[in-house]
Amino acid sequence: MDRFTGSLNKIKNIDLPLLVIILFLAGFGLMMIYSSSSTLGYLNYDASNHFFLKQLQWLLLGCTLLAIVAFIPYQLYSKLSPLFVFASITLLILVLLPGIGVERNNSQRWIQLGFMLFQPTELIKLFMLIYFAAFYSKKQEIINQFNRGVLPPLLILAVIFLLILRQPDLGSAALILFGCGIIVLSSGVKLRHLLMLGSIGMLSVAYFALSSAYRLERLTSFINPFSSPSGDGYQLINSYIAIGTGGITGNGLGRSIQKLGFLPEAHTDFIMAVVLEELGIIGLIFVVSAYIFIMFRGVAIAKACTHLFPKLLAIGITFQIMLQVVFNLGAVSGMLPITGVPLPLISYGGSSTIVSMISFGILLQISA
Repeated sequence: MDRFTGSLNKIKNIDLPLLVIILFLAGFGLMMIYSSSSTLGYLNYDASNHFFLKQLQWLLLGCTLLAIVAFIPYQLYSKLSPLFVFASITLLILVLLPGIGVERNNSQRWIQLGFMLFQPTELIKLFMLIYFAAFYSKKQEIINQFNRGVLPPLLILAVIFLLILRQPDLGSAALILFGCGIIVLSSGVKLRHLLMLGSIGMLSVAYFALSSAYRLERLTSFINPFSSPSGDGYQLINSYIAIGTGGITGNGLGRSIQKLGFLPEAHTDFIMAVVLEELGIIGLIFVVSAYIFIMFRGVAIAKACTHLFPKLLAIGITFQIMLQVVFNLGAVSGMLPITGVPLPLISYGGSSTIVSMISFGILLQISA
């Protein structure tokens, strides 16, 4: 109770510039979702604002949860971290069960919650960051002992990684692996242990990417999309066209051609292609600048922490958001494989939007 009262007193110290840029970026995303999905909404639902209204509902829910989480003492998450691990494994098992998990596009990644399709991996990204930050902040006295101070969370991470691959969702699995790896890197683990773990992590991702013909084809299609212009390369080729026609200033808000059925589901993972087509390089500079600002504020919050748990958690949240940005922009531009990772706060999607807002709520609470 004392900690909760203390949080109420400290909330006036919340990082307001960070909050403003988060809300501004979310508002920008809402505008671009309407612009990029209006044609699809009209054709499929007879309402050009269909996707806009759904995203608005999720964003309002996300803002409400952000406000609630900003008042909850971050110490509580450390105590609940074992429960988060149990919930993560349970959710990943449930999503694979027939009748519970929902299959879309040859992937079983969702659970139907009535008003929305919920993607458990989005929440598990946050749960695993909390667990890793809690574990390594408590094990500093034995951090140099690999078996006791380093290994236990990695075994759980391996189970999570394999369960997510069963969906299959290599992009989310890799994100969780790299996000948790950043916390391990920041926790004071010996360099030789880091090199060994990094090698194992990279080899694991490479092995599972190469072990499936479907995953390999998806991952390598970005190298030469023109070899399959009507197949795996179709989406990337149309992304190139959108980006190429935008120029410096773009064709104008709402004037995208690619969103008229050429770029599949342009309001989701490839929404940045529409941003570039309509707003040009200026739109890209705005979006990237906003994310860079978030990154610097997140690092500043982590550096200001006097205790290790919030420091590690702030670092984990900040860089996992940045990893998603890199994965998404890399895919849209053809510099990285297409993994289906959404652009935080901008891409359409309830699970991603809500969990991103909760994550930022925790970061703001730490800043306070």
